[in-house]
Amino acid sequence: MTAPLDGVKVVDLATLFAGPLAAAFLGDFGADVIKVEHPAKPDPSRGHGPARDGIGLWWKVLGRNKRTVTLNLSHPDGAALLRQLLADADVLVENFRPGTLERWGLGPAELHAVNPRLVITRISGFGQLGPYARRPGFGTLAEAMSGFAAATGEPDGPPTLPPFGLADSVSALAAAYAVMLALRARDVTGAGQVVDLAIIEPIMAMLGPQITWYDQLGYVQPRLGNRSNNNAPRNTYRCADGRWVAVSTSAQSIAERVLRLVGRPELIDEPWFATGTGRAAHADELDAAVSTWVAQRDRDEVVAAFEEAQAAVAPVYDVRDILADPQYAALGTVRTVPDEELGEVRMQNVPFRLAETPGEIRHAGRRHGQDTDAVFGALGLSAEELAALRERGVL
Repeated sequence: MTAPLDGVKVVDLATLFAGPLAAAFLGDFGADVIKVEHPAKPDPSRGHGPARDGIGLWWKVLGRNKRTVTLNLSHPDGAALLRQLLADADVLVENFRPGTLERWGLGPAELHAVNPRLVITRISGFGQLGPYARRPGFGTLAEAMSGFAAATGEPDGPPTLPPFGLADSVSALAAAYAVMLALRARDVTGAGQVVDLAIIEPIMAMLGPQITWYDQLGYVQPRLGNRSNNNAPRNTYRCADGRWVAVSTSAQSIAERVLRLVGRPELIDEPWFATGTGRAAHADELDAAVSTWVAQRDRDEVVAAFEEAQAAVAPVYDVRDILADPQYAALGTVRTVPDEELGEVRMQNVPFRLAETPGEIRHAGRRHGQDTDAVFGALGLSAEELAALRERGVL
């Protein structure tokens, strides 16, 4: 079966984390992704987080489905070799600080002179324009500047950052989408283009109508903990066995089912109960009703009762629960992937299913520079030339 992106060549120059993840998403659906790393300075994700026997596990996920080569882009011979590699490429993904590629003679004008069909995807903290463009930028800064941190956490607590790369991950999905749009436009025009993605923007787009609320009402989203200004009860609740469940009542009918289930049907007749904002204004009373009922029962009993009542509930999972859950098993959400160093490694599968041309994780992240000779040998370089380039620090 032919994958949707079979025949698409992607050169990944990016590090930490949005750019490499965007390239991985393309590789999941058949693109030939060539990961370029500095000969002496591998992608820092190889050393991020826990490792097994000195092998970084985050890299195994981020580097999946990629061939790995080494190349010193700041060396003139390295820059020349990159131009040769890009001559028949479809997509370049990079996240250097703006101006870096131009300094090496690898800016969009130079690259489009080599390959006018190239889609150049530039991911940076603040974009290619504006007063902050040359600042170092990471996902944490985007989580702070987008409004996410200001709206996250308890009302009397500090702004809260996520314990993982949320802004980077959102940006990776946005970048992969932008690449597909640019490739589709190229089908019409025949020309590539530059994608300018600032990590501060995609996460802001996911935060709902906060700007429109402020523009029209002067309303600033406050920190609400696990509650919502739009409906109640909406929270996490501790069960008798110490585990937790999350309850959502975005629909009026669900809110009514929850209150009947927990033995407080009289609250349904209150005038304020008829709207989500009305219920949110009485969240203390509603939370007390739900939490008292939940606290008297083990988690499995709570979930079963909610399901029978057709009320919306979910257990609060950690990774151990995810791996044991039958719904995730049915969806194939977790994939066991072959790996030359670890034998096998489990990781998240591609995030959606196409009925006719599904994505696939073919292998986990490969060793630093593992495919250098094969990739550059295919460009016509002999073994002697490759050895000479290595001696000069180019490869």
